Amino acid sequence: MVTPGDTKIELDGVVAGQTVASRFADTVAQYPDTVALRGRNDDESWHELTWREYADKACRVAAGLAELGVTKGDRVALMIRNVVEFHIADIAVVLLGATPFSIYNSSAPDQIEYVASHAEAKVIVVENAAFLERVAKVRGQLPSLQSVVLITGEPTVDVTGWDQLLDHDPFDLAIAAQVAQPDDLATLIYTSGTTGPPKGVMITHYNVLWTAECLARGFDVAAEEMVGMRIVSYLPMAHIAERMTSHYNAIISAFEVTSCPDPGQIGTYLREVEPHVGFGVPRIWEKIAAGVEAALGADPEKKAKFDEAVATATPIVEKRTLEGESALTDDEKATLQFLDDVAFANVRAMVGMSEMRFAITGAAPISVELIQWYRAIGVPLSEIYGMSENTGPLTWEAHRVKPGYVGRALPGVEVDLAEDGEVVARGGNIFLGYLNDPEKTAEALDADGWLHTGDIGEFDDEGYLRIVDRKKELIITAGGKNISPANLEAALKSIPLIGQAAVIGDKRPFMSALLVLDPDMAPGWAKANGIDVSSLAALAEDPGVLAEIEKGVAEANSRFSQVEQIKTWKVLGAEWMPDSEELTPTMKLKRRGINAKYAEEIEALYRR
Repeated sequence: MVTPGDTKIELDGVVAGQTVASRFADTVAQYPDTVALRGRNDDESWHELTWREYADKACRVAAGLAELGVTKGDRVALMIRNVVEFHIADIAVVLLGATPFSIYNSSAPDQIEYVASHAEAKVIVVENAAFLERVAKVRGQLPSLQSVVLITGEPTVDVTGWDQLLDHDPFDLAIAAQVAQPDDLATLIYTSGTTGPPKGVMITHYNVLWTAECLARGFDVAAEEMVGMRIVSYLPMAHIAERMTSHYNAIISAFEVTSCPDPGQIGTYLREVEPHVGFGVPRIWEKIAAGVEAALGADPEKKAKFDEAVATATPIVEKRTLEGESALTDDEKATLQFLDDVAFANVRAMVGMSEMRFAITGAAPISVELIQWYRAIGVPLSEIYGMSENTGPLTWEAHRVKPGYVGRALPGVEVDLAEDGEVVARGGNIFLGYLNDPEKTAEALDADGWLHTGDIGEFDDEGYLRIVDRKKELIITAGGKNISPANLEAALKSIPLIGQAAVIGDKRPFMSALLVLDPDMAPGWAKANGIDVSSLAALAEDPGVLAEIEKGVAEANSRFSQVEQIKTWKVLGAEWMPDSEELTPTMKLKRRGINAKYAEEIEALYRR
C-alpha cells in the first residue's frame, strides 16, 4: 500500500534541486514557439507572446531591475492587474534570486505602506498612474524602497519606465535560472487581514514545485496533454489560488494564459477564449449560473423544461461519476445525450464552457445544488480545499466528485482531524512560516509539522473531507448551541433571487440572516412576474419579491434542525462587492464589517 509519506518522498525526488526559475527555463527550451501569454490591446485585438518571447522580455526586465539594485534575497512588490506584464515582472524578479510579491490592487495607501514596509520592498512595480498615485502618497514612509517602476504611462524623474527596463540587453536565461535555490522564497502571500493586520505567508520554490507536481497527479492527465491548455487569469495575483493556477502551474505545464484585467469581464473572456481549465471562487460560479437562469427566465415555459432536464440529468451524472460509464443503462446514456443535444450544449456554448475539462471552485463554501447544476449540464465542476499556508490545495478530486465534499487528500499530503475536529495537514506544500512573526507561526505549525487550518471538518468512509466551518466562525447561540453559518449561507444562496447571505446568531436567542438580492436574477424574475423593476433597492421592499424569498427560506430551513433554522431575515438591495466593508478581495465574508455596518438592521431583526 502506497502511503502519503511514500508519495511525498517520491515528489521530493521529482523536484529536488529545482526552482520556479529553472522550470521556467526548461519550459522555454521545450516549447519556445508555443503561445504562452495573451492579452487584449486597446483596439480590442489580441497580442501574444511565445515562451521564447516571454523569456526574452523577462531577461531584459531582470537586467533592468539589477541596474536598479535588485539582487538575491531582495523583495519586490508588484501592484499589477491581470495583464501580460505581471508574468514578465514576476519571473524577472525570480531570475535575480529575489522574491516578488503582489499587493492587492484595491489597497489604500496605508495598506500599501503596511505591506511594503513589512516586506521591506526594495522596488515596487506599478501598472498605471492610479496605482502610482497611491504609492507616491506613502513613498516617504518606506525607508527600504529605492525605486518605483511604472508599466503604463509617462515616467518621471524619480520613477523608472517599463520600456527603460526592456531596453537592457537580456540576461542569459540558463545562467539566471541557477541563481535562486529551492529553499529561497518564491513569493509572499499576504493574508486578507480580516482578523488583524495581514500576515506574510512565506512560500518557497520547493513549496511551489512540490504543490504543482502534487496537483498534476490530481489532474491525472499526461503531461503532453496539458501543454497549450487554455486558461483565463482574472482573480487577484495576491491570492494564492490565482498565482498557483495561472502563473506557476502555467509555467510548469505550459498552459496558454489569457489575461483579463477586469474581473467583471470574465463572462466575455470565457466566451472568446473557451478555456480548458477554469478556477473561480463560488461567487463567480453563482453569477454565471444566475445569468443563465435569468436568460432562460424570459421564457417561463423554456425555463421549466430546462429545470426539468437538469433534474433528470443530475442522478444519472452522479451515478456515472461514482460508478463509471459502464454502470449506466443504454436508456440513461441515451437520455443524457438527448438532453445535451437539445439543451445543455447550447448553454455551455453560451457561457464559454464548451471546451472546459477542469472546472474548479474554492476559497469559500459553495452549495451542493450549484455543483450538481453545473455537472448536470456537462461542466465538470469540482471543489478544492486549502489555504495560503499550504500553497493553495490540500484536498481535491477532479473526477470522482461528491458534491458537498472537498475531495480527498492530494497525493503526498497527510490530512487528519485534531481532537476538536480541526483539519490539520502535513506535506511538501506546507509554508515556511509567517514573515517576522514567530508567535503566529507557532500557532499555525505545531512541533510535529502539522499545519492547523482553523477549519472544522468531517471525513466519510472513503476519506472524502467535508468542511463544517471556520473554527472561529462557528456561532454559539444564547442557548449554547454551536451552529455553522457557512452551511446555512450556502443553502440560502441556493434561493434563485439571492446572491449573497450572512447569517447572524452569535450570543442571540435564534438565527437570523441578511440576504442580498442577486442583480442578475432578481430583475428578470420581477419582470416575468409583472413587478416594476426600477431598482434593486425597490425590489428589496416589494411584497411579491419578499413572498418568493419567504418560500425559498422555508425550503432552505427544511434541511436544518429547528434550532439552526432562520427565524427572521432582512433583504438588502445593494450588491456586496469585493474588497468592501462586507467582502475581502477574494469575496469571503467580513463578518465583523457586516455586523458593524448593518448593526441597526440586525438589531431590528431581534425586536420583531
